[in-house]
Amino acid sequence: MSSPVSLTVITFGTFDVFHVGHLRVIERAAALGDRLVVGVSADELNLRKKGREPVFSQDERLAIVAALKPVDEVFVEESLELKRDYILKYGADVLVMGDDWAGRFDEFEDVCKVVYLPRTPAISTTAVIEKISAGS
Repeated sequence: MSSPVSLTVITFGTFDVFHVGHLRVIERAAALGDRLVVGVSADELNLRKKGREPVFSQDERLAIVAALKPVDEVFVEESLELKRDYILKYGADVLVMGDDWAGRFDEFEDVCKVVYLPRTPAISTTAVIEKISAGS
């Protein structure tokens, strides 16, 4: 009797100022497989991507994401250009990204299924930071 097939899902993000939108994408990604691996953007990568340093350090963000029940493994994502390497290294069957990246990672469909999930409406880290800064 053969063993059941196990699906590994991989997703990536900064996960700064953790909010319900982050939680929902992680839960929805985890529901697509049996094992969830999360790449947390390095501080330097976040600076290059978003033009600002994260509020919480890379180590703090890794600890927060690793503590989540649906997450099986976390690692530091050093570069967007290494996505294929990360997919292969962790044996991912499914790559999950937010739909604001739609089409950007279709090139990986030769090694895994690519799924773009809709973002949680009306919430983003930037919006949360702006609200806190405004004192609201």
